[in-house]
Amino acid sequence: MSPHAPRNTRSGTPSSAPGGASGGASGGASGGAPSSAAPDSTPSSPHTAPLPAGRTAPASAGRTAPRWGYGTNGLTDLRLDDALALLADLGYDGVGLTLDHMHLDPLAPDLAARTRQVARTLERHHLTATVETGARYVLDPRRKHGPSLLDPDPDARAARTRLLVRAVRVGADLGAHAVHCFSGITPDGTDPDTAWKRLTEELGAVVEVATDAGVPLAIEPEPGHLLATLADFHRLRRALGSPGALGLTLDIGHCQCLEPDPPAACVRAAAPWLRHVQIEDMRRGVHEHLPFGDGEIDFPPVLDALAATGYQGLTVVELPRHSHAGPELAARSLEFLRAAARGGSA
Repeated sequence: MSPHAPRNTRSGTPSSAPGGASGGASGGASGGAPSSAAPDSTPSSPHTAPLPAGRTAPASAGRTAPRWGYGTNGLTDLRLDDALALLADLGYDGVGLTLDHMHLDPLAPDLAARTRQVARTLERHHLTATVETGARYVLDPRRKHGPSLLDPDPDARAARTRLLVRAVRVGADLGAHAVHCFSGITPDGTDPDTAWKRLTEELGAVVEVATDAGVPLAIEPEPGHLLATLADFHRLRRALGSPGALGLTLDIGHCQCLEPDPPAACVRAAAPWLRHVQIEDMRRGVHEHLPFGDGEIDFPPVLDALAATGYQGLTVVELPRHSHAGPELAARSLEFLRAAARGGSA
């Protein structure tokens, strides 16, 4: 399978900061409404990240050249050092680092020392990072993505909140340009108002830590989750009082999957809040992350819209079910994206 020409087929009150992880990483480790709702305000400027030596610079005034990353959740068969070396050798600008048992385990001992080592490795390879928190079983070996911020058990919700706080502090120590998170699926028997109240309270505590750390928290609308659409993001943002530290992870495939507008329009609508971008191919109505060319997205208009926003963070390829072919797909994905950014196909 090789990527072919893309097809154009469619267009509350915050709680106090939780305990359990004091200081930075150096402190040690012991569905929604349509997206047509208009936002009520926009932040003064998007979060930007410095460009490491030898990497891409702004293409022209008001536009930025893309900065590509690849997610370690698609390289789980590689040691982290090997994965970072691979991405640097291929020419990537950074990495979406998922905190998981095989890659910088956030719950294992000596997190501070391990984080410092990863920071040195990133620097040596001239890579930047976002910190991802979508590991499937990092907290519970029996429940995928459990417990969530919506769990009926307060202690279970607190475990997820502690993980996110720890991720923010790891992100600060790595110099990450954002820390990713998501809401979780509404538990059976939980009404929507209760679910939104739990999300607002739990995430408010993390936003406070992110504000102090100077690292944006970028929540991702996820198909099937309570916060599933751009409209849902704005609902949460308003409920929290539009804090500057709360931003958006925009997954281009998810836009194709369920947003009422095409992906390029979603990019333009999301621009003021963009803190992290994930990218892969996808089909309408099917939440399956696909290699480029296997879905329906017309990528050149999407990447043109993204360049026009001035976004300077990473655009990270997310293929979490393709680790068996990770090195090959990392190479082919970068080739495809570079061609698409020029307005063509690989």
